[in-house]
Amino acid sequence: MTTQHTRAAGPSHKSVEAGVTTVIGLFGAIVVYGSIKAGINWGAEGPKAGFFPFYIGLFIIISSLINLWNTLREDNGSLFAEWGQLRQVFSVVIPTGIYVGVLPFIGLYVSSLIFIAWFMRWLGKYNWPIVAAISLGMPVVTYLIFERWFLVPLPKGPLEDLLGL
Repeated sequence: MTTQHTRAAGPSHKSVEAGVTTVIGLFGAIVVYGSIKAGINWGAEGPKAGFFPFYIGLFIIISSLINLWNTLREDNGSLFAEWGQLRQVFSVVIPTGIYVGVLPFIGLYVSSLIFIAWFMRWLGKYNWPIVAAISLGMPVVTYLIFERWFLVPLPKGPLEDLLGL
């Protein structure tokens, strides 16, 4: 198999590693920026709020630059993953990201019901009675265990407010 054919099958290991280390470096830059805004020097009571985060952010940036340097100078042409494999990963990552994103707005119970039903039907190909039983049952069991038994309040949305839960 030629290198050209391998690269067409998916992203290279080098490009993915360079992308990840760049994103981590940008995160470090955001930490440094926020730390400078909070103050990185010493005050009368000791170090200001940004002192330690500044040096951690600096360490993240330096580490990312070293990783990026090592990544760019080494190229064995290896494939990170095939597009089909990445599609399978993103078929889980994207709905999970949506679940986390909507959870504060519609609450844990409704978002979990939809999330479980989606995965059982879409990825698991279970029939509707099993999907309905489990996707409805899990939020009920979670509510009973955490809210009633352990008295731990979990994030609720408009439906729970409407039901008085």
